[in-house]
Amino acid sequence: MASKTSTYYKKNPAARRRRLKQQSEYQKSPERVKKRVALNKENRKRGTYGNGDGKDVSHKKCGGTTLEKASSNRARNRGKLKCKPKKKK
Repeated sequence: MASKTSTYYKKNPAARRRRLKQQSEYQKSPERVKKRVALNKENRKRGTYGNGDGKDVSHKKCGGTTLEKASSNRARNRGKLKCKPKKKK
């Protein structure tokens, strides 16, 4: 079953075009490019880049990274990975 958002954009092509344009601009922003480059570099380092093993490098709340299934990484609202917070001095 498709989500409400997906159904809406299927029925409203003009809105879908606006959304895709906005997303395209967002992904071009320097901070997004920097993050994507860093993740690609980490994937290459771990040997998971383009090999079809289904693993992704995922960000943890504390700023580190971990390997996990791509489907889990991309489907989550980012609230499930836990780590110990860094102590402030």
